[in-house]
Order: sequence, then C-alpha cells, then structure tokens
Amino acid sequence: MSEEKKEKIPMPKPNFQVPANPGSHVKKMIGIVSGKGGVGKSSVTGLCALWSRKQGYRTAIMDCDITGPSIPRMFGVTSADVGVEGSDPNGEGGVLIPAQSATGIQIMSMNLLMESETQPVIWRGPVVAGVVKQFWTNVKWGDVDYMFVDMPPGTGDVPLTVFQSLPLDGILIVTTPQDLVSMIVQKACRMAEEMNVPILGLIENMSYVQCPHCGEKIAIFGESHVEETAEKEHTKVVAKLPIDPKLADAMDQGTVEYFEDFSLDGLADVLPKLD
Repeated sequence: MSEEKKEKIPMPKPNFQVPANPGSHVKKMIGIVSGKGGVGKSSVTGLCALWSRKQGYRTAIMDCDITGPSIPRMFGVTSADVGVEGSDPNGEGGVLIPAQSATGIQIMSMNLLMESETQPVIWRGPVVAGVVKQFWTNVKWGDVDYMFVDMPPGTGDVPLTVFQSLPLDGILIVTTPQDLVSMIVQKACRMAEEMNVPILGLIENMSYVQCPHCGEKIAIFGESHVEETAEKEHTKVVAKLPIDPKLADAMDQGTVEYFEDFSLDGLADVLPKLD
C-alpha cells in the first residue's frame, strides 16, 4: 500500500429540509432571530408582517416559538379561525388552513391548536422540533410573497431545526442596546454562517423612549452600539424601534394591525433584493 497521503474528498453536507405542503407556494421565507429571549422578537415579527402587508404583499407568519407563542394574541386570532381541509368525518387527517387576521395576514401558531391559550406546552425538544416541521408540511399556506418565521430564542435544538428544515432565504436579527446583547448577536451571526443562511440586517428594539412632551429620545438602556455591531458583522441596521406603551397596549388588545406609528422602511432596502 502506498504511503502517500490520499486526497480527501469533501463529503456533501446532508440536506435536512422537509418538503412544503403541495398547497403552499411561498416565495420568500425570512427568519426573525434573537440569540436570547426578552428582546421583543415576536413583536418585531408582527411589525415586519404589518409592514409587508401594507406594501401590498401577500404575507404570513409561522410562529415557531412553540413553547412561548404570542403572535395569535397580538393579532386577535383564535383556534376557531384555523380550518381543516380534507379530513374524514371524525376530523382526522387532512391539512390545516392558517388563521387569517383582519388585514389578511395568515398565521399559524401552537396557541391556535391548544384548548386554551394559557395551556403550557410541556414537551421535550424532539417533539417541539417535529411540530415546527409540521407547520411547513401539514399546513396549506397558499400563495405567499413573504413569510416571517418567529424563531425560538437561542442557538439550541429547535432553532437548529428551523435552520435545517425550512428553506430560509435570510434572517433578521433582533437586538437591544445593552453590550451583553451585542455579544449574543454575534453568536446568532455565527450560527447563521454555519447554516449558510444570509444575514439581512439587525433590528434594534427598545432602542429609546421618546418624551411625549418635548420629543427628546431617551436611551434608557444606554447608548446604542448597533452600528458598530453591524459593521463588525458586515451587515446593516434595518431599524431602531422605540419602547412605545401604545404599541404594547395594541398587542395586548389584539389590535396591532391598527397601529400605524412605527417605521420599518429599512425593510424596503433588503427584502425586495431577495427576488
């Protein structure tokens, strides 16, 4: 046997993507990511969907934060708004039809499949990951221009399932002004790079509070360093969103679609470029 070193042939990476439901035709899928919880990722997901719908795009939200779903309450939809197509007389089988919000945003969430929205999901990781896949394979989404995926926080098992199983076209990373969070953002960026998913930009949430009397912007969590983080990660800042009690109230009341005072115009610089 020759002692010469044999040339190593690179092995192709396994493809773990699951097929979409035949009734789904989604043009672009955008993941809304955070390296940790508590940064307002779900609220940013909802606002991204609102922006998309207001531009005339057919829009959907897949709520993959299975153990902490909040999207349905935000949009005022319930389990009664979910349909089933092709089931037998006992209601078995068939595919799910997403709930539809007042302005036509399609929504699927674990809370829409529970008997009560306060019922906890006490499942281990593999079961939760299986539900994420079923939201893609067993839900008939129809024609969608932009689907926003509210991803679980962190870089563990379920986020990994989303990255590997769903055909993400890019991610938006949600951050807040604290230095600690910028470190967490870098972890999310490394994960996206490992999964070969483009980072479309950063959205800084809770960036400031605006005084209702003088209009001064108060950085209650400290001065922002999001531009420095974006430059370091070779990406851009899409938006800086304030803390707004009126927005929080609209989300609590399920009337977020009627909230107009937010700016995500930076999405116009990143989403259409995916086409």
